[in-house]
Amino acid sequence: MTHSKRFASLVLSLLATAVLVAPAWAADRAPAAAAVSQQRMTNANQDDPGQWMSHGRTWDEQRFSQLTSINDKNVKRLGLAWFADLNTYRGVVATPLVIDGVLYNISAWDITTAYDATNGKVLWSYDPKVTPEAGRVACCGVVSRGLAAWNGKLYIGALDGRLIALNAASGKEVWSTQTLDANQPLSITGAPRVANGMVVIGNGGGDLGARGYMSAYDAETGKQIWKFYIVPGDPKVPDGVASDPVMPMAAKTWNGEWWLTGGGGNDWDTIIYDPKLDIVYFATGNGSPHPQAFRSPGGGDNLFLASIIAVKARTGEYLWHYQEVPGEQWDYDSTSPLMLADLNINGKVRQVIMHAPKDGFFYVLDRATGELISAQNFVPNTWASHIDLKTGRPAINPEAMVVEAPRLVTPNAAHNWNPMSYSPLTGLVYIPIQEQWMVVSRLPDGQFQFRLGRTTLGAGVNNFPELRKEMNAKVQTDKGYTLAWDPVAQKEKFRIPLPFNFGGGTLATAGNLLVQGTMNRTLAIYRADNGEKLWESPTQSVPVAGPITYSVKGKQYIAVNAGWNNAIVHGLNNGPEPFNVGPAKLVVYALDAKGVELPPLPPAEAVSPPPNTPQPADKVAAGATLFATYCATCHGQNANGSGTKDLRFLNADMHKDFSDIVLGGKFKDRGMAPFTGTLTPGQVDAIHAFVIARGQDDWQPVFVAPPPQR
Repeated sequence: MTHSKRFASLVLSLLATAVLVAPAWAADRAPAAAAVSQQRMTNANQDDPGQWMSHGRTWDEQRFSQLTSINDKNVKRLGLAWFADLNTYRGVVATPLVIDGVLYNISAWDITTAYDATNGKVLWSYDPKVTPEAGRVACCGVVSRGLAAWNGKLYIGALDGRLIALNAASGKEVWSTQTLDANQPLSITGAPRVANGMVVIGNGGGDLGARGYMSAYDAETGKQIWKFYIVPGDPKVPDGVASDPVMPMAAKTWNGEWWLTGGGGNDWDTIIYDPKLDIVYFATGNGSPHPQAFRSPGGGDNLFLASIIAVKARTGEYLWHYQEVPGEQWDYDSTSPLMLADLNINGKVRQVIMHAPKDGFFYVLDRATGELISAQNFVPNTWASHIDLKTGRPAINPEAMVVEAPRLVTPNAAHNWNPMSYSPLTGLVYIPIQEQWMVVSRLPDGQFQFRLGRTTLGAGVNNFPELRKEMNAKVQTDKGYTLAWDPVAQKEKFRIPLPFNFGGGTLATAGNLLVQGTMNRTLAIYRADNGEKLWESPTQSVPVAGPITYSVKGKQYIAVNAGWNNAIVHGLNNGPEPFNVGPAKLVVYALDAKGVELPPLPPAEAVSPPPNTPQPADKVAAGATLFATYCATCHGQNANGSGTKDLRFLNADMHKDFSDIVLGGKFKDRGMAPFTGTLTPGQVDAIHAFVIARGQDDWQPVFVAPPPQR
């Protein structure tokens, strides 16, 4: 059968399912709010193709919709049906849920709102009142990637560590449980997941000296059911949790007294559940401190950093693991989204788990056993030449190891948290790609000082300054694209160039559509089979989140949150005008929608030249070290903002008020908590000198258009 005939046959089959099969409750009465159950989720493709009941729509997290009312033949008729102002310039990266005509969304600071999914009417709103101080230990912004729903309740993983259950009909709090270990620099930005009546959640903090773990709670009561630590603690002190039996094995792969500096491993994003196998899978983060020389002197694999782990859903009991980056030291989190699928490989249908993480290799594993089936790099790669399929280990390039002298390595973060999608019709995975270089180095021996709650990057930011500056010029050549990847053949099918080295999450549909937000502040739609652009619409901010599609009373909609957040993107101000965005919005489209328009985009703020006074070299060097410790998490290692605030080109008032902002809390209401009691006025002055010097290094008085993408 030809590809086109196969595609048509599958579409007809899906249409028959979507049109002819109605949910069991439809004949009797309208369902209760968020009436999500084990049976309903298991049968979502057959009974509920118009719903978006879980983070990736169904438990396999393929982000594929069977809806075809909007398709490659009529997509040009899309118009803006409604939008919601989210009243923030902070990042909004969540995937909304849509259940029985109600759209549930979560914004910055975990503010959660329920809307009529057909017109945007607000049904209720809930503010958990997260304090600005909680943002101090949250890597990469006060964001949430989404909600979970179960049996009439919605679940929020709040930034400050509370797992909150809301009544989905009223928005009233039902219960709240603190999930974070006391006195640890932990936070939650990932979406909770429900696994057969349990809410599973991870946390972040591996950049700040925390020890990562996963935990599961009864969805009805909030009582903790199990807990699984990702890295070992003090071998002499058992934790009394589900991970205890496997921690001695993990401890053998560490050296020194790693537990005194946290260890890291935090899963700040990806969780997935297989109801047939009753397994919960999660992928783990980077080590703490980042350089292995300070974390585990003498090396070792450092389990379970940068790994995929499978546990029994009901108990958290360890089943298997696969470590993608043994001895991780490049900040190669494995926390990019996981995805389940059944693939025909060598004539046999395999139950697989697919992964495209930061390290630039696409992994396909047997999800029952953890056996590595295949692995291939999907971006240029200098840290490892290949993955040995017999041992499962990467062939690491010795020249990529992190030492005192700066080294130029790629990738940086080939694919991060922004969701990928998979179409069973095309057989392709659609991955937002960042093709990036990075400069890696570590502090000289004896200079690293661990401070709980402060960045544990340990980078040698003052080592070989001229060489580092030369290498940083290479970093500016980054590019981005959306990659259509064949996971069976492990090869590229096509790519869609992006204007900068970043793209939003993707959605695939049975209407042969691929939906994605762009750095041009637009939502774009392409043909899923060949990447041809079909439609594009301005959104005022960048839709970095995962788009969704849903239907209400037979009418299909496409929705996405547009709210620019932290991302490593270079060259935003190299164009003819400074890069600017409007306040975050939830935008929703439908065929032939008319009469709704977004308000005008606010004018761009002028890019101010830095002060021209030369800064003393010793002061700049001291400021660079302080900046790496206290500021880089939010403002980028080179002070270029990473999406939050580009400190290189502050206006005159901000330079004048620099100390009041950092120590006095002038911008506390914007999420910039004061560092009073943490930094001295002299240290703030040194940081300011570094910021000014960075601006002087990079200032271009005339904006020039970026080079064309290839």
